[in-house]
Amino acid sequence: MIRLLFNFFYWLNGWKLNIHHIPVETMKRSVFLAAPHTTNWDAVYMVACMRKIGIKLRFAIKKDWIKFPLNIALSPMGAVGIDRSPKVAGEKRLSMVEAMANLFETNKELALVIPPEGSRSLREEWKSGFYYVALTAKVPILLAYLDYEKKEGGIIEAFEPTGDIDADMKYITKVYQEFDPKPKFPEMYSLDKRYIS
Repeated sequence: MIRLLFNFFYWLNGWKLNIHHIPVETMKRSVFLAAPHTTNWDAVYMVACMRKIGIKLRFAIKKDWIKFPLNIALSPMGAVGIDRSPKVAGEKRLSMVEAMANLFETNKELALVIPPEGSRSLREEWKSGFYYVALTAKVPILLAYLDYEKKEGGIIEAFEPTGDIDADMKYITKVYQEFDPKPKFPEMYSLDKRYIS
């Protein structure tokens, strides 16, 4: 039912899907790098985009937020609870990257979406959490996008992180720079200026 609603929403607003020949199996266990991110509508369109091909995007929130009654609304949308408590009593609290990477240990299929800006506000340097989550969990980074000018959403390519973050970020930045998806609010979006050639 949820998938039908998202498909109808996508069709009603005249959007189309472009996944650039990425295998569905690759998408089912991956980190989705969603850019640009300048409005809350990005989440709705990206979720609708992936639901069209049967991929349930998940996004991380504090575990307390998916308890009743909030879970009734948030869980169908793709919310997954993050537990940062240590695995063993007395150990230090998990970092957000560790907690998100742990989700892949307990979920056979997980398409976890992480906006690199970490905010809808203008950021000239992207956060690196998405990269280290994928590296730690040993899953690909799917370079996903929304283009409000073309009314198109999808995935440019699947990228395997090498551990050399500088080289990898230069490559990822170049891909987005050349593909050039148009955000809803261009003044609120920037690539990571540290890696622009």
